[in-house]
Formats: sequence, C-alpha cells, structure tokens
Amino acid sequence: MLGDSFLTVKVDVTAVPGDRHAEPLHGSANGAALVAERPSSSRSDYRRRSSRSYAALDLGTNNCRLLIAEPAHFGFRVVDAFSRIVRLGEGLGLGNRLSEDAISRTLDALRVCREKMAAKDVARARLVATEACRLAENGPSFIERVRDELDLELEVVDRKTEAYLAVTGCASLVDPKAHSVIVFDIGGGSTEIAWLDGQAPHAFADPCKRIRAWDSLPVGVVTLAERYGGIDVTPKTFEGMVEEVSELLLDFALVAAPAGRAHNFHLLGTSGTVTTVGGIHLGLARYDRRRVDGMWMRHGEISTVMQRLLHSDFTQRAENPCIGKDRADLVLAGCAILEAIRRAFPSERLRIADRGLREGILMKMMREDSVWRGGQR
Repeated sequence: MLGDSFLTVKVDVTAVPGDRHAEPLHGSANGAALVAERPSSSRSDYRRRSSRSYAALDLGTNNCRLLIAEPAHFGFRVVDAFSRIVRLGEGLGLGNRLSEDAISRTLDALRVCREKMAAKDVARARLVATEACRLAENGPSFIERVRDELDLELEVVDRKTEAYLAVTGCASLVDPKAHSVIVFDIGGGSTEIAWLDGQAPHAFADPCKRIRAWDSLPVGVVTLAERYGGIDVTPKTFEGMVEEVSELLLDFALVAAPAGRAHNFHLLGTSGTVTTVGGIHLGLARYDRRRVDGMWMRHGEISTVMQRLLHSDFTQRAENPCIGKDRADLVLAGCAILEAIRRAFPSERLRIADRGLREGILMKMMREDSVWRGGQR
C-alpha cells in the first residue's frame, strides 16, 4: 500500500480497456496488460542450492538484456552480462503485431541468454518482457513459442511493475541531499516516470515506498521514430515529437509539480538515450559504462549535445561511437522524450544511470531472500 497521502488525478472508474486515462498514482490504462507476479511454471526457476547466482532478463521493445549477479556485502557483484538490439517491437508504431523477423532475432538472443544462465548455474531468475509483448496481439503466442522452443518462462509485467523496478534499479544514484527527484526510463515502446518524495532513511531502504506519483507513457524511441521518421529529422519534426510527448506527460506533470520546488531537486534518467547523451558530452571514442554511470550533466550541457545531434545527418549520427548504426534512427526520438521531460520539470541537474530494470529485478529478488541479513526467506 502506498498510503492515504498519495495524490490522484482524473480517476475514471468507467474507463474501458483501450482508453488511456490519467491516474499517475496507479498508472495509465492504455490497452490490456498481462500481469504475472511470478511465473507459474518451474521451467526457468533454476533453483539449485549450490549456486548463489541470480539472473534478471529485460526483454524490451528494442533490446534484450541479461544480468547475472551474486550477492555482495553492499548490493551485488555482476558475474556475467549480455545485451543485444533485437527490435522486437519493430513496426508496432504503425501496426499491432510482432513480425516474424523480429521474433527470429529475439529468439536468437534469448538462446544466448539461456546458455549463459545454464553456464553460471543460476539459482533464481526472473525474465520479464515489457511494452512490445503487452501491445502486440500475437504477444501471447510469442511467449508460448519462447516456452516451447527455449524452455524459458517470460513474464509480461504491467506498467506499474516496470516503473517500480526501474526506480528500484537506479535509486541508489539519487542525491542523498535531494528532497525530491523525478526518475524516468525512456524505453523502446513506453516511458516510465516517477516522483520520489523525501529522503531515503538508509542505504537499503525500499525506494518504492517514496514514490508519490508515477505514470507510464505509451511512447518510446522505437514507436516515436516509426511515426515521425528517424532518418531525416528536421527541427520542425523534432518539435512535433516533443509536443506529442508533452501532451501525454501533462497530467503527471500537474500532479508532480511540487517536486521541482523541493530542496536540491534533480532529474535521474536511465535509458540508452541519456547514456548516449552523456557519452557524447564526454567525447568518448568508445562508450565506457564506468565513466557514464552516475555522471552529472548540467542543463546547458544537455542542450548543447541535443543541438549537435539535431544538426547532424544520419550518417554522422551512425558514425558516432556512442550511437552506432543500429541506433542512429532512434536517438533523436529519445532526445525528444528527454526534452519534453526537461520542459515539464526544469532542473539544472540531471544524473545519468546506466542501470535500471535488470538491477531492480536483482535487488528485489535479493531483498525478498533476505540475502543482506544473512539468511533465506
């Protein structure tokens, strides 16, 4: 329970599936979502007493990411990782089905993940799928195919779960002196955003208990780029994307408006968009997570990078080592979402997180197993 002090706006109890009504405390009702707190099958449970390894897989609209880690005295220690651009949601900005090519690419990536989990003798795993599988009419059949062909149980999480896991994964980067923070995760098919109110009582406190409001916008870098085009993006096209996202963000911005007036307020972003902006600002010849994760950027620095990207052509963006050809058509759509958030919540500071959903899944599983208290649940 979030408590009686939480705010609600425009609660529409008569809404039907498919309507999107603004209710930032309880998420946005935009289409049906399959919810499974835990997979019912034991196929991918990997419960072996001899192993201390946990695995978290995030299958998004654009990427397939795996993280395998073991509990450490403070947090966890990563023992293996995998990330591949699969564009599972390719075409969802214009239609409602996962393509066979996208499914094939994704199955190949999931096969690699399965092999890595087996090699590390994973004791407990949680494999989640997000917006692409929530929206596609053949999403359930894709989940069945993954189960039948790879013996993996994907859990299609709802938007609230996705938002809360993203917060859990990157909340350790919140300025401890900040009394209010807006946390956002720009995905391929959706964008999660939350208002954390108050300071953390201690390092291992559950950050979700500080969420005062949240929302999930039905727009991400893949869906936005497909609608507006990602190859040739003019300033007018870019502004059109910003305006669309700003409209979707409006109700949450009204509820969370007090956040910006709090002491030491700042933004905290986790996504390929913000890490790319950070890498470009640093002038990295090759993306380096160690230098980007946790870095701070000023308002003017972000604007400079965005203007540089907006005045670059597709080839120039593709040649940038922090972007690459696989994401050159998506980066400006991501910048448009970031710009809409910056306009709604003006802040001189943005902290960049190269961590998020996977880390949130790992933290939640380890917290459930009481690994930092020296015993099993």
